[in-house]
Amino acid sequence: MSPRARLRRGRLRTALVLLPVPLLAALTACGSGDGSTPVAGALASPAPADDPVAGVRAVEPIAALLPAEVRKAGSLRLGGSVGSPPSAYYPDGQDKPPAGLDIDIAAGVAKVLGLKLERQDASFETILPALGSGKYDVGTGNFGVTTERLKSVDFVTYINDGQGFAVKTGSTVLTGQVSDLTQLCGLTIGTGAGTTFEKTLTAKKEVCADAGKKPYEVKAFSESGAVTTALQQGRIDVVMSTINGLRHQAAQPAAQTTFLGEYHRLDVGFAFKKGSALTPAFQAAVNELIKDGTYARILKKWGTAPSAIDTSRINPAEHT
Repeated sequence: MSPRARLRRGRLRTALVLLPVPLLAALTACGSGDGSTPVAGALASPAPADDPVAGVRAVEPIAALLPAEVRKAGSLRLGGSVGSPPSAYYPDGQDKPPAGLDIDIAAGVAKVLGLKLERQDASFETILPALGSGKYDVGTGNFGVTTERLKSVDFVTYINDGQGFAVKTGSTVLTGQVSDLTQLCGLTIGTGAGTTFEKTLTAKKEVCADAGKKPYEVKAFSESGAVTTALQQGRIDVVMSTINGLRHQAAQPAAQTTFLGEYHRLDVGFAFKKGSALTPAFQAAVNELIKDGTYARILKKWGTAPSAIDTSRINPAEHT
């Protein structure tokens, strides 16, 4: 068994211990029990069959923007996190390569640039520091472009996602879109460790005290499946995560979650070490995919068309 397969089998065992009965049934119904990683509360789903990047070809004027040493090597090291659909996940409960929006966008860009991406799965919180150390040339993980991250990382944008909330279906703790964090006062919020969501919630905890209300509590989880499990078991009241991820999850009946809408939009991009010479080529490649229609087909495949961008940008300011 390969090291990656052993890692994935270990993750599955951990998640199975945490799963409530309805979600465990959903997993075993669609999986083969071969050690695949559970996604978004273990609701792994088949990847759409179409391949919108199959016809993409190298574009020499864009490839020429790459540093000479990169063109000579013909490859780049990509560190990518695998979490939940539609960004990147292991489909079908099978021991297959990851699928998702991030995977297809990266594949399309690589084809335009005439490069091979040597992908290594990595945990979300380790990727950005590893760019600075030189372990990876580029990182993906639905990384939102924030003012804080721009101090140490360069970004090339490829989608506009952001922050949203969800509750267990039938819950009455929140019944409408969250537009102000004071709506969360007195509640327990679950989110991913090391994410912009955790930082946003932690940085603004004083809003409840300022409003004369009981503070909210933040619980951060390192595994996406653990967040959903905690919600189903009543250990948290609400989840804060990506708009696209929560919307996708709510569309799966077995998830039993209700999406409460958008809270804050963020550009999402490929991440590079500060000052990387790769950013102009990646920006041009994303814009080529937008121009030739591949980009729209990728977003349609993953149900994320509302998050489309008109043009890729390098290091845009954070949305306020």
